[in-house]
Amino acid sequence: MFLRKVPLIFQNKSLILLLAARISTTIAFQILTVAVGWQIYSLTQMPFYLGLVGLAQFLPMFLLTLVVGYVADRYDRKLIICFSQIVESIGIFLLAFESHNGWITKEGILITIFFIGIANAFQGPSMQSLLPNVVSKELFPEVAAFATSTAQFAIIIGPAIGGVLYALNPEVAYSIAGILPLATSVIVLFISIREEQKNSEPLTINSIFGGISFIKSKPVILGAISLDLFAVLFGGATALLPVYASNILKIGPLGLGLLRSAPAIGALIISVFLARKPLKRNEGFIMFIGIIFFGIFTMIFAVSSSFVLSLISLVMLGASDVVSVVVRSTLIPMKTPDNVRGRVNAVNAMFIGTSNQLGEFESGLTASLFGVMPAVLLGGIGTIIIAILWMRLFPELLHITRLGHSTD
Repeated sequence: MFLRKVPLIFQNKSLILLLAARISTTIAFQILTVAVGWQIYSLTQMPFYLGLVGLAQFLPMFLLTLVVGYVADRYDRKLIICFSQIVESIGIFLLAFESHNGWITKEGILITIFFIGIANAFQGPSMQSLLPNVVSKELFPEVAAFATSTAQFAIIIGPAIGGVLYALNPEVAYSIAGILPLATSVIVLFISIREEQKNSEPLTINSIFGGISFIKSKPVILGAISLDLFAVLFGGATALLPVYASNILKIGPLGLGLLRSAPAIGALIISVFLARKPLKRNEGFIMFIGIIFFGIFTMIFAVSSSFVLSLISLVMLGASDVVSVVVRSTLIPMKTPDNVRGRVNAVNAMFIGTSNQLGEFESGLTASLFGVMPAVLLGGIGTIIIAILWMRLFPELLHITRLGHSTD
């Protein structure tokens, strides 16, 4: 079936442009993540600062969630993305300039990452909200899986590119990462929107909190978003990859790039499979099983001192995690009206940011307190506990089935 859908997808110029924009900005972020992670650990030799990088990325989304959601629903989403990418590019070029002149400091990195995080806070909800506006509802489940595949491809090659570029020179890595957002800002201007229902509500407390109110009224969406928050919050092994690459596996920045790419390799394989054979029933149960396996492979990675076993564990970890990603990326847009989609995606992005960036801070903090391996091991155990608990708290999510045919 996927082979019959691909020509239809490639006939949609706006969809291809949107996917290209998402790939460009994702690769830029992955290169930036590798460069910043390796550089700040080289400067400090302290895993706690890796956690602070995650915190610096998380705080802007946390502080601005309600504002950026309202902006995404009220104003032109393409222009929001364009301006946000330009600001992000300026911040990355600043890191390149400081590295080239030898002025780079841990404080400077954290401050710059914070301002890049502000740009990303505005860009994220708008970018996520565009996909349902460029494809039909009938094709959306397949397109969502296909979009996940392309994103995972970017996540695979991004860290590898980042590792190679950083090994050549830090400012080269930052410069390439800074050029890509500029390309994204141009690409999005040529995307044609099928239909877009702007939010016409004035700026009030009710309109600002519209996304939260909608999510609270939909237990399935609340359960899906909060599950990602708490499950990945405890399973943030990737934040400590620079420590594993440097001190445990001793594989250098090129090896770090491979480790960062490994989860996306597993995710790409499964997302391509799901694009060919979309889930037709028992999506909720399958999602929970995937999260449990995510926790198990996190635990295996935690205790591994073998590069091969670590790489395999991360591949399987990514494969397990993407099942939840595909289910959520189909569930949330299909059950959310366009005029509130920006606010819902802002809350969702904040939860994802919490699970990823705040999860990185949690991992860095626990690694400082208990050691690197115990911190990752406890994170894997916590993920499994959360999955089991959420099955009981949100039975509607556990029993959701035939998602692509839902009328709720």
